Amino acid sequence: MFTGLIQCMGTVTAVKTHAGGAVFVVEAPHLASADEPLCLGESIAVNGACLTVARVVDTATFEADVLNETLRCTMFASLRVGDQVNLERALRFGDRLAGHLVSGHIDGVGALRAIRPDGRDKIYRFGCTVDFARGVVRKGSVAISGTSLTVVAVGDDWFEVALIPTTLRETILGQLAIGDPVNLESDIIGAYVRRALGMDSTLSLKQIIAAGFAD
Repeated sequence: MFTGLIQCMGTVTAVKTHAGGAVFVVEAPHLASADEPLCLGESIAVNGACLTVARVVDTATFEADVLNETLRCTMFASLRVGDQVNLERALRFGDRLAGHLVSGHIDGVGALRAIRPDGRDKIYRFGCTVDFARGVVRKGSVAISGTSLTVVAVGDDWFEVALIPTTLRETILGQLAIGDPVNLESDIIGAYVRRALGMDSTLSLKQIIAAGFAD
């Protein structure tokens, strides 16, 4: 599990493709420390997708295997050498949960549709599938390429988030251009509620009231 609070950005230094998928080599000099070095087998969220460290190259570089299934379900197929990625090490029991619970299991790929200023902040609109949008609620949480954000508006096939200068500066979201793809993960708690109510794609207000979540 992760929190969606990006610890640092890393750089893809190599992409080694093979029949079963690919191997990403990521350089991240600020991810580990002498007290907590990178470990073989640990989980790291790379642009929000939970990957396993397959090899520790040195104190600042690791390799991760990426399955063909992962390439199909994420924006990783578009990653190139030199691209920066958001990185977060796995949550430890007892850690402060300052973002929201993020599983690292990507629900789909979205794309940046529009950017507009809002004072010192910026409002980003992302396009997504209709099914993904149905699981997004205003003032709820969403993870965009691993970054925990609060939804400020939602439509049939889009949603908007507000980004403060720190997020724009410290994550790859500040580097996005219109049309760029992003990994999307909906709020896992909301997903379980939908599933428990037997709704795979949508919830009506009547069903929410009947289940006791509103009146």
